[in-house]
Amino acid sequence: MYNVAGIRFKKAGKIHYFDPMDYDLKVDDYVIVESARGTEYGKVVSMMVDMDGSDLVLPLKKVIRPASTEDMDKVEENQLDAEKAFTTCVAKIQEHKLDMKLVDVEYTFDRNKVIFYFTAEGRVDFRNLVKDLASIFRTRIELRQIGVRDEAKMLGGIGPCGRMLCCSTFLGDFEPVSIKMAKDQNLSLNPSKISGLCGRLMCCLKYENDEYEEAKALMPDIGSRIETPDGPGKVVGLNLLERLLKVKLTDQDQTLEYAWEELSKKTGQPVN
Repeated sequence: MYNVAGIRFKKAGKIHYFDPMDYDLKVDDYVIVESARGTEYGKVVSMMVDMDGSDLVLPLKKVIRPASTEDMDKVEENQLDAEKAFTTCVAKIQEHKLDMKLVDVEYTFDRNKVIFYFTAEGRVDFRNLVKDLASIFRTRIELRQIGVRDEAKMLGGIGPCGRMLCCSTFLGDFEPVSIKMAKDQNLSLNPSKISGLCGRLMCCLKYENDEYEEAKALMPDIGSRIETPDGPGKVVGLNLLERLLKVKLTDQDQTLEYAWEELSKKTGQPVN
């Protein structure tokens, strides 16, 4: 069993797990850790006691120390330098006439590397650009091509719901979203209605999907013939979240709504 500190290096970024050592860390503390990218500055977002090792990638890397005021000043300095590097890189991209869009620039905490994140329609030959940037910044240069969902996560924005984008505020990882989820939820399949700012299907389609799938497996399909307290009928409509179904009665010219829980208790499972 392990005591584990969950740490994020970016807002809404993926959570990485570290050994807190003997430091008395709490959620929202800032720490310095050693990661695959080198020395990094991160924020504690969770503390777990006696966590099962099967859920972790072992051996755990260790927290070096809690962050100091000097460390925080260094992070702010890195951010200011990254803004200047962004402007410089945009000018160089235009100079080399490259078909790419710069999205963000990041200095690693120890300044051993500058990472330039960009989007592009296809592959880009940026070898000469890297040479120019290396001669200007005199450190390791990495150009990393990202997708449109990652771009939206980095830049943020306001979604169709009027709230800040989920991906930029709390979603650590993107989960697969399919058009079937929209169909199961009886949503309009108009792309403008179910797509986010990134142009892909909205991540929130996933949130209620399990509830819809459970209800769909439990309740009869539209077109099924079932028995009701008012006689036999045909299912013509479903409200999956509220477990309601509309039934057109066979012997009467009317459509009634029933709660599936009460209906199944009284009449049993539907007969297709």
